[in-house]
Amino acid sequence: MSAAEQQPAQDFPFAIGYGTNGWADHPLPVAVRLLAEQGYTAVALTLGHPHLDPFAPDVQNQVAEIRSLLEKHQMRVVIETGTRFLLDARHKHRPALVEEHAEVRLEFLRRAIDIAAALDAECVSFFSGILPEGTSTQLGWQRLIARVGQLVDYAASNGVLLSIEPEPGMLVETVADALRLRTELGNPQGLRVTVDIGHCVVVEPHGVEAALRQAGELLANVQLDDMMAHAHEHLPFGQGIVDLSAALNTLADMDYRGIAAVELPRHSWDAPALALDSMAALREAWAASEAQRTIEAWLRECLSAVAENASALPRIFASAGRRVGRAPNSPQADPAGVLYGTADDTARARLIRELSRIQEPGPFALEIRDLYYRGDSAERRGVLRGINLLAQSMPELDGRIIATGLELTSDALRTNETSLVAAAVGPFAASHLDQHAWRHAVLKLIFMGVSLSAVSDLSIRADAELARMAEDFAAERRAAHRPVPTDVGLLQDLASHTSRP
Repeated sequence: MSAAEQQPAQDFPFAIGYGTNGWADHPLPVAVRLLAEQGYTAVALTLGHPHLDPFAPDVQNQVAEIRSLLEKHQMRVVIETGTRFLLDARHKHRPALVEEHAEVRLEFLRRAIDIAAALDAECVSFFSGILPEGTSTQLGWQRLIARVGQLVDYAASNGVLLSIEPEPGMLVETVADALRLRTELGNPQGLRVTVDIGHCVVVEPHGVEAALRQAGELLANVQLDDMMAHAHEHLPFGQGIVDLSAALNTLADMDYRGIAAVELPRHSWDAPALALDSMAALREAWAASEAQRTIEAWLRECLSAVAENASALPRIFASAGRRVGRAPNSPQADPAGVLYGTADDTARARLIRELSRIQEPGPFALEIRDLYYRGDSAERRGVLRGINLLAQSMPELDGRIIATGLELTSDALRTNETSLVAAAVGPFAASHLDQHAWRHAVLKLIFMGVSLSAVSDLSIRADAELARMAEDFAAERRAAHRPVPTDVGLLQDLASHTSRP
């Protein structure tokens, strides 16, 4: 076992857990032991197959064993109730609280509350369910309010918190719906909110951060996963569009101290590897969120100092590396920070964008030109990435800024510094560099051995002429008995796709 695997997740202000529904092929004691070894400090225990059936005759003995297991490994716990076919062998998640006959669901949740009390769990998380066909929304709400009211009272008598989880497609689909339910019940202290950050990109109108902040102090449980906006499918981190770093940063800013558990219920077949990968992704995202908070503080200081003395800008711009560090933004994918930049790149780029908002275009263009030519390589890279940020955030740039951007981009592309060239083929070049110069910039990356993942809009701008140039380069390499970069084939594939009718 590596030192990284043994290291607990103590650097997070909240407990990092993992859902046991993603360990269905492991006995619970084995799953908990492996999670503890990998740095997790909590579990989200899903009741039902295969780990703990609340209807089992010996459930009390099993709960006592689980309590000892969690205490041995110093694991915090929340109770999850998303078991699929425990209550109805033919229909997933049924019967639900919004159905006409839901007594078995109510009994299941009462037993979940009893188990939570015995395990000293931090909450019982549950969902509303999908409205049955032919059932009005009004009737669904009436049923839900009445039944959740009963459960809140039962939980309070046992000293247990309930936490309603909004789910895509269900009656309670968003945080706003969860808050409505709580309001309808008279805002009971014992009813809180669970937020799955993946669900947020599917149904929350303002995204992950807004949903977490909307839950606010009522946030009792968090589920962590990735997801695409068009499908309610839990994905490993990096396979969807969730900004994990921003989500963790929001939780830290809210001073959340509960459990945030990885939720991958369809990935038990690869649980040990995914748990390791998930922890690595979480640590990287957390490091990025810490860097972001450092950058935000630096930016506030910079803008205040420049407001007092504009001539201080070059000195402040140069100080970024000392103040925020030079760590790569994506240490696993880009350990040298060539492709995706470094913390000081991000800080300088953010400062460029903020300056553009408070200065007239003409003086601003002259200022970034001055910062570029008087700066070292890191400062020049920061200016280029700042121009890229402007191209991304502003639909139309002033002509003077575009002209300066083209001058600085062209200068960077004449150098042999990989990080400068990589910064020069970002969103600004994609939008404003002419096709001839853009082709040569892409080819230069291949020649320098820099991945074409640095190039913005490659699939849009790649054409047959670029593929021909790349093939000529490859032919020269083959004639000299030298290896041909794999990105040559990528350009040829892109060109063939763009040439199809």
